Amino acid sequence: MGLEEYKEVVATCAMVSTMGHMLSGTLICKDIYKKGTSKGFDAMPFIGGIGMCIMMLQYALIVKDPIMININLFGILTNAVYMAIYYLYSPEKMNTLSALAKATAFVSLVLGYAQIESKEHIEFRYGVLITALFLILVGSPLMHLGTIIQTKSTEILPFPLIFMGTLVSFQWLIYGFILNDNFVMFQNGVSFTLSLIQLSLFAIYPSTPIDNKEKSKIK
Repeated sequence: MGLEEYKEVVATCAMVSTMGHMLSGTLICKDIYKKGTSKGFDAMPFIGGIGMCIMMLQYALIVKDPIMININLFGILTNAVYMAIYYLYSPEKMNTLSALAKATAFVSLVLGYAQIESKEHIEFRYGVLITALFLILVGSPLMHLGTIIQTKSTEILPFPLIFMGTLVSFQWLIYGFILNDNFVMFQNGVSFTLSLIQLSLFAIYPSTPIDNKEKSKIK
């Protein structure tokens, strides 16, 4: 009995998990609402989520995959809602708008490239580009590694997104093995590894700053 027999089951689980991953942002928005501010939360997962889903939607249209089209449309909608909440509670709205403007300009350039690339090369070349950008997005929380070590806290990391991202990338990795698709295996193999590294930080450092813990003890 080979893995091929479980192809449909794995594909369904991966799709459901992907949508669950996209919905995990509601937990971060809940924390923002409770604190009354988005200060201390990274906007990159939401900004990158919108941009990545838009660029992946373009890829889905190129390969004419209805499942990918629906997933990325769902991702654009959910991340847009999360970003709206983040902006509403942001004490530095101009910085948030500036980051959004830069992301918009970059995504526009990528979509522009997709329109001028030759039909015989677009699927592969655009796929490589999207994979590179996806891996950068997945690994972006590691940019805060210095801050995490200095504060000895993982408070700045979006645990729900990282945890769900680990599950999703693992399931798509298995699906890549079933399809024997090197492209899918590489993308999700690296993504899974980066996600595991980020999860390990939660085992090393608490999600609450040391100072806050000491204050709680005093109270």
